[in-house]
Amino acid sequence: MSRARVARRIAAGAAYGGGSIGLIGVAAVGIVLAEAQLAKRTVGTGTAPLPPAADGLYGRAFGAEDPLRLALLGDSTAAGQGVRRAGQTPGALLASGLAAVAERPVTLRNVALSGARSDDLERQVSLLLAQPLGPPDVCVIMIGANDVTHRMPATESVRLLAAAVRRLRTAGAEVVVGTCPDLGTIEPVYQPLRWLARRASRQLAAAQTIVVVEQGGRTVSLGDLLGPEFAANPREMFGVDLFHPSAEGYATAAMAVLPTLCASLGVWPEPDRLEPERREDMLPVAKAAAEAAKQAGTEVTGARAPWALLKHRRRRRLTEAGEAVEAAETAATAGAESSGAEAAQGAPGASGEAPEGRGEPLPQDSPWA
Repeated sequence: MSRARVARRIAAGAAYGGGSIGLIGVAAVGIVLAEAQLAKRTVGTGTAPLPPAADGLYGRAFGAEDPLRLALLGDSTAAGQGVRRAGQTPGALLASGLAAVAERPVTLRNVALSGARSDDLERQVSLLLAQPLGPPDVCVIMIGANDVTHRMPATESVRLLAAAVRRLRTAGAEVVVGTCPDLGTIEPVYQPLRWLARRASRQLAAAQTIVVVEQGGRTVSLGDLLGPEFAANPREMFGVDLFHPSAEGYATAAMAVLPTLCASLGVWPEPDRLEPERREDMLPVAKAAAEAAKQAGTEVTGARAPWALLKHRRRRRLTEAGEAVEAAETAATAGAESSGAEAAQGAPGASGEAPEGRGEPLPQDSPWA
């Protein structure tokens, strides 16, 4: 059965309350369990630091009035598990990049939780919607890896994600979902578990895309954590626990999500028209979802039902965003205090140096503090 048909069945099962659709044959269970035990002895043996807090105001050079409000939800990847500096987290990188592109300050609120599965999204969404200032302007959700590793039924996983996206969209927020990463890229995982993990991950990612687009959101395929860099340099792209991304890995992921994040707010400096030379197309939603699951960094956004746009947006290096904000800071006032947007300067993936800094703390009486 094609990935598009499987993804559609999972999405349909979630919509109509169907049971779990098995992704792994019964005959493979014994082998998988043996391989899983072997992988557990290796993965996660390093000491991964707790995610650093990166909430605050980014892009202060553009003023502090009327900031865009960005929120991150999801699991340890959204939280930034595995890095030690706030400026290395995906939230800080995306906030500083968005500030540079939009030329507006950005407040970041991260409610992601390490180890979270899709059943924690209801709590996270409720935290955001309870803020006195109202919903965020845009939300980025990264979820799915723990659903696969904990064998949550795929239909339940996508049903919970759809409900979260629907609540945020109803409240007026734009939503961008980084779909389930390809767990087959984890270096200590051996065959046949690697193949099965890849298959389950991609099927869940495709099903996530269908339900997110149907609820009015956009998706970006995280795939093998965004590109051949992870396959070619796993020891540089993964952190000390060999499971979570390193600073280099998070920067690579943020560069892929940033264009879609900006486009959702209408500030990305590229037209939304399709470019056939970049293999962009308008496809049925299920087929677009399956294609996106095969190529990391692919965006899927809804068109007229039942069609969706498949796009491969040009990435902007986060060093460019950092330099733009730094120039604005210098022009605004010589020797001014660094803003959180400078977290993107020297972003890993370009110079190999870890970015410094974090967002400026918000006032204590701020509803987003």
